[in-house]
Amino acid sequence: MHRLNMNKNNLILLIFMFMLYSAMAQNQDGDKFLTVKRSPEPFLFSMTTLTPNDLKWSLDYSGSYGERVSGPFGYAGVGQQFAVKGYLGKQFTCYASTSLGFSGGANVLSAQQAEIIRDFIGGKKNLGLRLGIGIGVGRDYYNVKSILSRATVSFDAPRWKAGGNMLFEKVMARNRDNIDIITSLGFHYCLAGNFYGGFEAVGEDLEGFWDAKEAEGGAKLLLGPSLNMTTNNSRISFSVSGGPVIYATRSPISNPNAMRELPSQSGLSLRARIVFNLSGS
Repeated sequence: MHRLNMNKNNLILLIFMFMLYSAMAQNQDGDKFLTVKRSPEPFLFSMTTLTPNDLKWSLDYSGSYGERVSGPFGYAGVGQQFAVKGYLGKQFTCYASTSLGFSGGANVLSAQQAEIIRDFIGGKKNLGLRLGIGIGVGRDYYNVKSILSRATVSFDAPRWKAGGNMLFEKVMARNRDNIDIITSLGFHYCLAGNFYGGFEAVGEDLEGFWDAKEAEGGAKLLLGPSLNMTTNNSRISFSVSGGPVIYATRSPISNPNAMRELPSQSGLSLRARIVFNLSGS
């Protein structure tokens, strides 16, 4: 176990050093980053909307690691997700994803999610405030359906960016909450060139603060560092974030089959993503 932790820490350090070295090399162009198109998704736990000036369609792969995890958090602590994101015009952003879960042996389960979000404030240019509202549907690893509603807020400035979400989920199952509430917040500041650093915070099943019988075990929180780097031609971008997960409240009821960004136990959660822009620079 000690050797595994050492390898994991070395990998995280190597990723950070590579991103920092690449960003410092790009910074030789001075403030060129002011005109470079931003990452289609700079944050790991918050969804941001696109604008007419953004690259129109992108594909991404993300993986998760959860320390001391058992259950459906990627099964054995590893989550795999593929997603597509695109701009539909008229301030509409489309997002669809497929997650893979490895339950042991040759068994591989999948889950899907699709959403459409429209900016009602802003959204016509990259910089400034954007407020959006969207709807969507989901299906978990065990074929349980859900209806989603998401509110997004983001603000982009030349040297910093911020984004946050409020997600409401209605799961079509008798043993679940009437409404699940998930929030997220992220902030990035330009450290060098196209290299951004900051923090992300996530709160899941927040109804546990007022419902003693919350169906997923209680409210969970994460706060940790976040890094994002975009290449000069905007073709590829990288993000990594994570931190300690804690239970803010505890419920006697637990539903290990519920799909969540955070693991079902306290411990370390780490997530990384690579995004490939289909439309190029």
